[in-house]
Amino acid sequence: MSEPRKKITLPYLFKKVADGEPITWLTCYDYPTAYLQEQAGIEMILVGDSLGMTMLGYESTLPVTMDDMIRHTQAVRRGAPTAFIVGDMPYMTYQPSVETAIRNAGRFMSEAATDAIKLEGGAAMADRIKGIVDAGIPAIGHLGLTPQSVSALGGFHVQGKDAHLAKRIIDDAKALEKAGAFMILLEMVPDRVCKLITERAENCIIMSLGSGPHAHGQLLIYHDMFGLYPRFKPKMAKVFGNAGEVILNGLKGYHDEVIGRQFPAAENWFGMKDEEYDELVKMLD
Repeated sequence: MSEPRKKITLPYLFKKVADGEPITWLTCYDYPTAYLQEQAGIEMILVGDSLGMTMLGYESTLPVTMDDMIRHTQAVRRGAPTAFIVGDMPYMTYQPSVETAIRNAGRFMSEAATDAIKLEGGAAMADRIKGIVDAGIPAIGHLGLTPQSVSALGGFHVQGKDAHLAKRIIDDAKALEKAGAFMILLEMVPDRVCKLITERAENCIIMSLGSGPHAHGQLLIYHDMFGLYPRFKPKMAKVFGNAGEVILNGLKGYHDEVIGRQFPAAENWFGMKDEEYDELVKMLD
């Protein structure tokens, strides 16, 4: 029997980087999935505001509230007690002011036992990162395709394909690092831009979501990798198992068996002894 896994910590993650070992990171929004990710040895879990789309059925991440995030993050923590859990700061919970950002980041730590928080945005958000870090809360930046700003970015497109935009992302990464971010997620950034940022990073872990193999680790959206999100299939998501198809076939089978009176069968219900039933009938008479 293998030893139970020790709690994943910041020093553990930095040691992996120093040893040249990639870090594994997945999104998760509920207890049973968190339990499976913990058993699989996934090191980091992001309770992403993407739950607005994958779990709540919104068209974007914008309607997600702190209360939504706290409830789901609490469930994930119960399922994955040793994973390094990151709470995603939802729209307008950090943009208005540094004070707002610190207060909401603190809610994640105190109410959901997260290990860190993540927020979107470049140099303009550096003071929010600094305030959160100065308050003793580990913070992660997020650059490239930032879903909360997808309207301003003109849709879900690769960011930084031309030299000027790529330079801005590189500068933003350095600004977040200097502000105290211990990690930066690059989403849908060209692989060579990701490589440049990773090579220039000092005491900052760079993670890739659709940004190539040169980062210190990889993040995937859980629902994308198992065919569980019906609206679109992003290029960056490899399907590791089509659970969506398996579940759909099971649902159809259930529907057809009930209609055809094949389900339930005798092994699927509970009975009572004949003498007890006879006694019951007498009582009713």
